[in-house]
Amino acid sequence: MLRCVLTAACLVFLAGSTAVHAQKQQVIGAAPEASNMKLIGMNDLQGRSAYQPTIHHQGDRWIAYIGHHGGTDDVPAPVNPMTGMAEPNGTSIVDVTEPARPKYLRHLPGQEGKYESGGAQMVRVCDGRTLPKGDPNAVYMLRTFGGEAHEIWNVTDPASPVLLTRIGGLKDTHKSWWECDTGIAFLVSGAPNWRTRRMTQVYDLSDPARPQKIRDFGLPGQEPGSTGAVPTELHGPISTGPDGNRVYFGYGTNKGGILQIVDREKLLSGPKEPTPDNLRYPQIARMPMSAFNGAHTTFPMLDMPIAEFSEDKDGKTRDIVMIVNEAILNECGEARQMVWFADVTTETRPMMISSYTVPEASGQFCQRGGRFGAHSSNESMAPIYYKKMAFIAFFNAGVRALDIRDPYHPKEVGYFIPSITAATDKRCIPIEGGERCKVVIQTNNVETDDRGYIYVVDRANTGLHVLELTGPARGVAGLPKN
Repeated sequence: MLRCVLTAACLVFLAGSTAVHAQKQQVIGAAPEASNMKLIGMNDLQGRSAYQPTIHHQGDRWIAYIGHHGGTDDVPAPVNPMTGMAEPNGTSIVDVTEPARPKYLRHLPGQEGKYESGGAQMVRVCDGRTLPKGDPNAVYMLRTFGGEAHEIWNVTDPASPVLLTRIGGLKDTHKSWWECDTGIAFLVSGAPNWRTRRMTQVYDLSDPARPQKIRDFGLPGQEPGSTGAVPTELHGPISTGPDGNRVYFGYGTNKGGILQIVDREKLLSGPKEPTPDNLRYPQIARMPMSAFNGAHTTFPMLDMPIAEFSEDKDGKTRDIVMIVNEAILNECGEARQMVWFADVTTETRPMMISSYTVPEASGQFCQRGGRFGAHSSNESMAPIYYKKMAFIAFFNAGVRALDIRDPYHPKEVGYFIPSITAATDKRCIPIEGGERCKVVIQTNNVETDDRGYIYVVDRANTGLHVLELTGPARGVAGLPKN
């Protein structure tokens, strides 16, 4: 793999060289591309397109629960080698106690269907001992079931899950949030009669076997019976719980995004009827983004000390929300989707302060095939990385490690682009007379654990990669040298 220092001359050379263009196409057997990150272990996840990994410390084990998209046109239901049966993509459960040797425990089939219309994309996990009304000896998994339902499973034995309950009758689902200490869940749903594909259903899941609905919530204009233009759909919320008393909602994916800051207590206890006034009641602020960009992940980093401001009378600490957009179209067929940092210290007047993207010329990513651009960040708030480093899934540019200690000047300190395998699926675009397809990595989502390992999963069926930081990047996180 050709490498060069990112000088201006080098970038011009890369952009114009057909020889480098050819070498930049991924090939089976080539080494991964990496800087300050290395591969520890991997699992092929039975060749299933993967979305959300959640890593849970379960007793003396570490278990990865991984949601999947639906199948593909070529393979709508991959064969599960553990059962010998073709199964619709659902949830993979993998023991990552030894990260160098991930052990596949169970596949739970999801909804039949291909791509976004099937599978079981989203997964969250809570211990019963933290849930107010949970069995203290149990572990519970909340997952989506295609677009039609949310399900709660008892995964105390992760190899033998048991279905507890289902919240169904929906027209879509996606990236939900579950507070393990209170049981409150913000479920991304498509409720009947609402005018949008995705909004919020707030539930009390403190007793996982007996869900209690609290309310429906969305933007004015999305509610049943409203008229006029429908605001962009929800992608996902992140709550700071009762102590922080805020929920950060991200609307839109690759266009017309909105960051909405909501008073959590008002959302839970305020008037429930979905009238425009009632929907506005808990809102603290609503920041529209560019027509070019959305808000896939809205990750709060509150009360951040900023070294540059340490001598200033005011503003030594700031409240920051990291907003990650999602690239949708292959081969740069849209505006660049990026990472944005908003200062929300004055909540009613949020302000964008910086951004980050992978330089396209550093890898000729628009020519590699598939999606190039941001998708998501890790969501763990464990102290090991929180407010120090963020990991961004960037599709064909792999995962990027960012030093975010100064969110006004985020800086990339590492990356890892996995190698493709025989299982990696193609990505196509229409051209005159047919289509052009390329096989390329599509790093989809990323998560971390309290030990410092980084987990990335691939949208193009390549599996799970377990990584760790190396070199100077470890110092940013305060990790010992390896």
